[in-house]
This record gives sequence, structure tokens and C-alpha cells, in this order.
Amino acid sequence: MTIQPEGENIRKAVKWLGAERQADPSVPLHKLIDQACLQFNLSPNEAAYLERLARGARSDA
Repeated sequence: MTIQPEGENIRKAVKWLGAERQADPSVPLHKLIDQACLQFNLSPNEAAYLERLARGARSDA
């Protein structure tokens, strides 16, 4: 079972983050997360979720 994030903004941020990581893997993950938080107006909880998701998906981050 996959846990889906609630809220349209966090879903958009997850998709955006994935696309940005594919487009340029050299950009530091923390910079992309910060940018996503601003761009998609994420709450602190949503930002923490996005970071956990991104770091869990990448063992070298």
C-alpha cells in the first residue's frame, strides 16, 4: 500500500521535484526542496513530508 499525500500542492510539489531531479541531478536536494516549498506554498508539515519522501527515495542524498 502506498501512502498518498493529501492536498493538491504537495502532489504538485512531489511531481515537480521528481522532474527537477531528473532534469539536473547535480542540483542539491535541499535547494530543490526549499524552492518547492516556496513555489507550492507548502506548510511546515508538507515540507517535512516532501523531504522525508525525497531522502527516502535517494540513499545517496
